Amino acid sequence: MADKGTSQESIIWANWPAPDHVKACVSTRYGGFSDVPYQSLNMGDHVGDDPSCVVKNRAKFLHLAGLKTVGQWLNQVHGIHVVDARDDGKVREGDAVMTDQPNLPCVVMTADCLPVFFTDQAGSKVAVAHAGWRGLVSGVLEETISAMALEPASLMAWMGPAISRHYFEVGPEVRREFIEHDLAADAAFQPDYMSRGKYFADLYALAKMRLNHAGVDAVYGGNYCTWDDNRFFSYRKEGTTGRMASMIWINK
Repeated sequence: MADKGTSQESIIWANWPAPDHVKACVSTRYGGFSDVPYQSLNMGDHVGDDPSCVVKNRAKFLHLAGLKTVGQWLNQVHGIHVVDARDDGKVREGDAVMTDQPNLPCVVMTADCLPVFFTDQAGSKVAVAHAGWRGLVSGVLEETISAMALEPASLMAWMGPAISRHYFEVGPEVRREFIEHDLAADAAFQPDYMSRGKYFADLYALAKMRLNHAGVDAVYGGNYCTWDDNRFFSYRKEGTTGRMASMIWINK
């Protein structure tokens, strides 16, 4: 199957003041091998795409990032478990992954949920978390911070592409769960006046609140929308679709 797109379209690099040896990036939907409705750089092997296309897409993404190892991929379950990455090619169950080992990429997949990248000022450890609303309210970001075993004040975070508050409609039970944890979370919910009782939720604002409360003040990103930006897959918009990969590693 032909390659669809150019390498320049396939990767977005994190824009944050991380040390130079810490590399973090997100794939787009362009430049891969998959056909409709997964066109074309789909990273998800659980969404119904041709497995051989997914293998080639992942290999291309790793190659464009300058990596020769497969890295740690996850079977994500909207939980809070943090996996300690290993270089053995095995897929492990969890929703965040971390390492202090060089050249061992940590990967999560998203298509509206929020990927949150972490490192410290020295770049001694890196992590990335898959934070949909369930993971956020359950504490996946706090669990990732705890697993890194560093002073939260020494950490920085970058929020990658996610669905924006203009399109992320949720029920009142979602708002209630966040407010039960923190009354200030109410500011991240706007009533949907066209649909009685529902709200538009700001994932970026909710994540930043949780990060700040956990002691991480250096938070960057949060200016994408997977629904509105055609570079990205959006499960809410498309239903059957592909997944982006968010990847971080220590480049030494």
